[in-house]
Amino acid sequence: MIETGKPAPDFTLPRAGGGSQTLSALRPRKVVLYFYPKDNTPGCTTEALDFTALADEFEAAGAVVLGVSRDPVSRHEKFRDKHGLKVMLLSDEDGRVCEAYGVWQEKTNYGRKYMGIVRTTFLIDGDGKVARIWPNVRVKGHAREVLEAVRAM
Repeated sequence: MIETGKPAPDFTLPRAGGGSQTLSALRPRKVVLYFYPKDNTPGCTTEALDFTALADEFEAAGAVVLGVSRDPVSRHEKFRDKHGLKVMLLSDEDGRVCEAYGVWQEKTNYGRKYMGIVRTTFLIDGDGKVARIWPNVRVKGHAREVLEAVRAM
């Protein structure tokens, strides 16, 4: 996993709505980069809705919120439209960015082991360095906690 104080690995990923987004192109803005397992699942939907509800406050604090999963852009677009999401959703279908950030890990569910995204959020400062990491995120209250960290920067 990435360490705080180190440069955040740069990437360019396709985004819902067309085009692509390069992380370094967002400087000097702060970036909330959250990795989530799958569109339209209960926890992932709640997390996206919570970040959306606070989107204007993140913007006012000088931050952009990026959600990343391995779902294809077409699924992201359906997810965004179904729930009226205001966060930018990026598709990492081949998993290179998930690997670079260390969030693609072995998971266990009901005794079955499999590889998947461990819900993790990274706060990246205006210089492109990792300012804070929230591993193994519990969704309830998470977006608000991240917003407070953004404001404290």
